[in-house]
Amino acid sequence: MNKEKRNFTGDQMLRRNAEELLKKKQVKMNSLLIETDTIKLLHELQVHQIELEMQNEELIQANLTAETALRKYTMLYDFAPMGYFTLDPGGIITELNFTGAEILGDKRFSLVNTNFRVFVEDDFRTEFDKFLKKIHSNKGKESLELKLGNNGNPECTVYMEGVVTGDDKYCLLSVVDISGFRK
Repeated sequence: MNKEKRNFTGDQMLRRNAEELLKKKQVKMNSLLIETDTIKLLHELQVHQIELEMQNEELIQANLTAETALRKYTMLYDFAPMGYFTLDPGGIITELNFTGAEILGDKRFSLVNTNFRVFVEDDFRTEFDKFLKKIHSNKGKESLELKLGNNGNPECTVYMEGVVTGDDKYCLLSVVDISGFRK
């Protein structure tokens, strides 16, 4: 026996051996606990990864749905058989579709930031001003028939309806060329 073990009494020796065995068991148990914690953590990460993949798939699907709707409504707006305009409170054109540009006789991009009033025939400008004022004060839909034309563009008779949207006070205006119906 070694010198240290000889100095211990039987009870002390028993205690020391028990503590050494306990340390060995704790190392094994700690190793098992670490393995168990690692397995649980790995499981949680795998579940979270699958959740993220499912969310990503839902986002991809929502994006496709939004793109389809955007294409549909862009086509509906841009190629509608009537002119659509968005006018700011001062009557400046902020948006318009292709038919609207055709009615005004210019390219779409050239007409943005132009006052719509410029295209109204002189004899109808007062009526148009009243129309805009009425739309902004009543907050309801108004309609008007007038003549458009300027800078050598042929005069055309149009029927328009307008309404003001929300707090931004922008006027949504639909314009139909009715020249062919008026003879």
